[in-house]
Amino acid sequence: MRIGVPKETYAGEKRVATTPEVAAKLIKLGYTVALEQGAGAAADLADDAYRAVGVEILAEASALWSSSDIVLKVRGPSHEAPDEVALLPEGGRLISFLWPAQNPTLMERLAGRRATVLAMDSVPRISRAQKADALSSMANIAGYRAIIEAAQNFGRFFTGQITAAGRVPPAKVFVIGAGVAGLAAIGAANGLGAIVRATDTRPEVGDQIKSLGAEFVPVEYQEEGTGVGGYAKVMSEGFQRAQLAMIAKQCAEADVVVTTALIPGKPAPRLITAEMVRSMQPGSVIVDLAAEQGGNCELTVPGQVVERHGVRIVGYTDLPSRMARQSSQLYATNLLRLIEELTPGKDGTMVVNMDDELVRGATVVHEGAITWPPPPPRLAAAPTGAPSAVAPPPVAPAPVAPAPVLSASLRSLLVLASGALGLIWLGSVAPPAFMAHLMVFALACFVGYMVIWNVTPALHTPLMSVTNAISSIIAIGAILQISSPGVLLTLLGGAALILTTVNMVGGFWVTQRMLGMFRRSE
Repeated sequence: MRIGVPKETYAGEKRVATTPEVAAKLIKLGYTVALEQGAGAAADLADDAYRAVGVEILAEASALWSSSDIVLKVRGPSHEAPDEVALLPEGGRLISFLWPAQNPTLMERLAGRRATVLAMDSVPRISRAQKADALSSMANIAGYRAIIEAAQNFGRFFTGQITAAGRVPPAKVFVIGAGVAGLAAIGAANGLGAIVRATDTRPEVGDQIKSLGAEFVPVEYQEEGTGVGGYAKVMSEGFQRAQLAMIAKQCAEADVVVTTALIPGKPAPRLITAEMVRSMQPGSVIVDLAAEQGGNCELTVPGQVVERHGVRIVGYTDLPSRMARQSSQLYATNLLRLIEELTPGKDGTMVVNMDDELVRGATVVHEGAITWPPPPPRLAAAPTGAPSAVAPPPVAPAPVAPAPVLSASLRSLLVLASGALGLIWLGSVAPPAFMAHLMVFALACFVGYMVIWNVTPALHTPLMSVTNAISSIIAIGAILQISSPGVLLTLLGGAALILTTVNMVGGFWVTQRMLGMFRRSE
């Protein structure tokens, strides 16, 4: 089959649905790939880079659409001028962001083309589908970019400084919503040195917030906020009043506020009122990531930066597109993983298996029939209620075991006394050298148990360096035994030396790799 990647026609959209690196992998799956001329230019991806991996470049969009069995896009097809839906061949296949709940007319037109359409925004939130979760990929970029835009519009450093010219206090950043975008914003703000606070309706994300170096600000109201698929749910009126009171207090103290609150299929909840904006210090910044769905701030203007009461409100709706090369790479990889699921034979033939939970969830139109919304994800069957009120048969009482003659503490004392008497007897009949070796052996067993066997497996890797010291002692002993008389002692010493060397080299290697994870690349 032939995959076509047209140039995005949405105003200001700089992303492209595939990159040269990903296109090469699609070709290895058995597909042929064609690209509209200049489709990747806005993302700094030249046509020559695509040609180098075997992608055909077509000058006309109409020729690309008509010759492609599968069309990959970022934004959904336009059904106005230019009318991309009319360019889609009868029975064609399309994969892109679509937002079916917000675009019923587009869904009807695609169904009229007898098309099969997979929406990247409808990929189910299940473990197996994480590799194709383009919403999370784009939200990650949007959260990071939100902090960059905030820094651009903020009149001070994020990090605190003490200089000869005076002291600069660190900026205070408040993040509303700790999903993928919120966590990315927290990490970026903390990396810039700001004091970060964050809140979320789901209390279980508090540990994630703290792990990124931020302070979790809970809502003083007991209500579970986790919805379907890991999203937040609509909260009760009592919770919302308590939440608004908490947000009002935090906004008055914050220099930068980042809002990420969204509920799928619903308008963005209004969390920041005009009165809250008025309470903020002049020069403060609000970055509203929900601007495209109406905004979490009452004064947000989608697509613009406005200043109200001395506060700049950033309402950009194209934050991922502002990092077009990075977002194109991540989105193209998500598409690749989905297409791998759709190509079980790795032979360049797409198979839309509606029995596959991942494919079924993403498919919104199948051969002209609208299949959205999908059925809810299959969950483990919940235990049913009591089967019946039938009384269980009487159970005969278990026989009571007789009480032990000796208590547990007394038995332990007897075992210890017996061991001590045994050692005294052994010392009276064994040579002094034997007792010295026995003492060393007992201490070695005790130390080995305490530093290795008795340590939880999660800590074994950090202990590599410590155990290398023990291994070096074993290596010295093995070297001494190699020179001992007797073939058996020489063989055992050689084997011990080889195994100890492997353990030491492997320990240093693993430790070096572990330390490399915490070392920033220069």
